[in-house]
Amino acid sequence: MVKPDVCAEIKAKIKEIFHLHKGRYGYRRITLALRNLGMLINRKKVQRLMRELNLKSKVRPKRYNSYKGQEGKSVDNLLQRNFMADKPNQKWVTDVTEFNVKGQKVYLSPLIDLFSGDVVAYSIAKSAHLSLVKDMFEDAISKLKDGEQPILHSDQGWQYRLPQIQKMLKNSGLKQSMSRKGNCLDNAAAESFFAVLKTEMFHHHDFESADDLIMKIDEYIEYYNTMRIKVKLKGLTPIEHRNQALMAA
Repeated sequence: MVKPDVCAEIKAKIKEIFHLHKGRYGYRRITLALRNLGMLINRKKVQRLMRELNLKSKVRPKRYNSYKGQEGKSVDNLLQRNFMADKPNQKWVTDVTEFNVKGQKVYLSPLIDLFSGDVVAYSIAKSAHLSLVKDMFEDAISKLKDGEQPILHSDQGWQYRLPQIQKMLKNSGLKQSMSRKGNCLDNAAAESFFAVLKTEMFHHHDFESADDLIMKIDEYIEYYNTMRIKVKLKGLTPIEHRNQALMAA
């Protein structure tokens, strides 16, 4: 006589969470999601059950190089790889990444708050023109309250070294910080976001066109901010974590 599977219920819930998030959750995040549902379970057990179910989260990627010669002015690295922030709008990071769909390029420029990891603002375009970052900065700056003056960290990409961009940021009270040339670890927080996005949304997926990809990026960033829980935020989504801090302030 076949014994009943005592883990059947938990396996069903693991599969439900895994497929709800389209394979983007590994065992740590699934453990947190289960705990959020009131199911107390050891993450090693979740890891074992996922192996039994042959459920494996997706893996990682490749960066767009926006560095073009010496035009414009670089600034010091104020961040110094200290990616921790005590409150929202204290430290922001940004970068540009590139996608290719059937020979058509798509560029994404997000601005990420290091406090909760949420995408504060972003722009998507089919060319890496100045407006890609300018529009994003204007959107992000419009959300700042009086007295908020974030450090804005980037690489030494040409967009961030242009006098008109640097003037706009300075006039808005932002303090610019830049990675050392060719050192992607100095902007690891932005690189990490791109790795997650490309792993979970882009790699191993087919897109009909550049416009289709742009729509899917929009959908994913909304998902990332409002639905995707983070281990380091103790099972909260970025927006939940940000709102908690703002309510306590």
